[in-house]
Amino acid sequence: MDSDKSAVLPQAFLDRMREMLQNDHEAFLEAYDQPRTYGLRVNTAKISCEEFERIVPFEIKKIPWISNGYFYSEDIRPSHCPLYQAGLYYLQEPSAMTPASRIPIQPGEYVLDMCAAPGGKATAVGSALRGKGLLVANDISTTRARALLRNLELFGIPNLFVANEKPEKMVKNFPEFFHKIILDAPCSGEGMFRKEEALAKDWTPQKSEELSQIQKQLCLNAADMLQPGGQMLYSTCTFAPLEDEQVISWLLKERPELSLVSMENYEGFSTGNPAWGDGNPQLEKCVRIFPHKMQGEGHFLALLQKEGTAGPSAGASKGGRLAADVRKYMEAFFEEIGLKTLGGQPFDWNRVEVRADKVYYLPAVSCNFRGLTFIRNGLYLGDLKKNRFEPSQPLALAFLKDEVEAVISLSVEDSRLERYLKGETLIVEPEEAAHAKGWHLLCVEGYPLGFGKLVNGTLKNKYPAGWRV
Repeated sequence: MDSDKSAVLPQAFLDRMREMLQNDHEAFLEAYDQPRTYGLRVNTAKISCEEFERIVPFEIKKIPWISNGYFYSEDIRPSHCPLYQAGLYYLQEPSAMTPASRIPIQPGEYVLDMCAAPGGKATAVGSALRGKGLLVANDISTTRARALLRNLELFGIPNLFVANEKPEKMVKNFPEFFHKIILDAPCSGEGMFRKEEALAKDWTPQKSEELSQIQKQLCLNAADMLQPGGQMLYSTCTFAPLEDEQVISWLLKERPELSLVSMENYEGFSTGNPAWGDGNPQLEKCVRIFPHKMQGEGHFLALLQKEGTAGPSAGASKGGRLAADVRKYMEAFFEEIGLKTLGGQPFDWNRVEVRADKVYYLPAVSCNFRGLTFIRNGLYLGDLKKNRFEPSQPLALAFLKDEVEAVISLSVEDSRLERYLKGETLIVEPEEAAHAKGWHLLCVEGYPLGFGKLVNGTLKNKYPAGWRV
């Protein structure tokens, strides 16, 4: 108990954990002397794990309970690797990967991530949807919602609606609408004390009581937006029963149409404890993650299902009528780069919408977004300039490998990639480019990174200033 990390733990927290864990308490405390683990999750919508293992230029090790998760060591800076800028992986604490991995998302479903920033769970959902259906990712804070959008754009997710709204307002727009909902609720953060000491210093026993009220309200909002037959996953990164089993036992009473379902197990998981809730034996289907039993921080998960069967899906969304010249400029650009498909699907002109010279590709789902505060509906394709179309960075990242013909692909070790990401021009050999001039998609190992314009063997950099590394 003389380590720096355990020294900052509040006494009231230690007393409660001793009471909860009893014989395991010493092992729990010793975990605070262990170094934290670092993880990344592969974007399997863009690359297979086998291919990723083949091209990644640093050492990684499989996370046993996450099919596409890997540990990396603390001295590596994976966010500086071009594969990260190509949206091939997301950096996430290993335990925090668990919630999104335990709710089965199918392509074509409508999924809501209610408290989505910074985007760990939303990027996992978007990746699982494979560009089909709809991802609504919401965060009540505008700054956090903008960071969330950046991460979703980096992952190349086209079928998104990023909202910046109070959840109770969203219920009016989406009554019983979503097939799946993730609610990673705001919590006291006890599970992250080893990772972030500041959380331990700010902790008070009263915090759990205040947060528990917020969590209960959010759970009701989620339940009311869930389709019959749909599933919602509630998670926190706290050990407090007040925010975990007690919230779930309260919810099961308030919404009797919900029941707990078992999740895919792992030997290091602990079960929920009915005694920490209202004694309901169903609570054993919840999962607890303790740092002394797993290579990760503390987490709590509960997967709930609503009784009944889902109704038919909503129809397809339609953009506004496209002006003939707009389509002409876009078609000229698509022809120049040799567009085949976008995100694995044929390009659908009915989904294109122009707002103030910016061009968007709407999700192929018709739903009621009226009155909601949002920062993005669909994929931002680019801008209309005088007599031409200028592509966006999110469009570059929405392309999968081999979807356009005009590419310049460099190996992950090529030093020009670093220069490109800083906004510099590059010298390109004639045999490296698909064409002698014009728009090209610069790729790392075949995976799109951003656009450039080739003129006399020089690639003019079109990587936006706000994205530069």
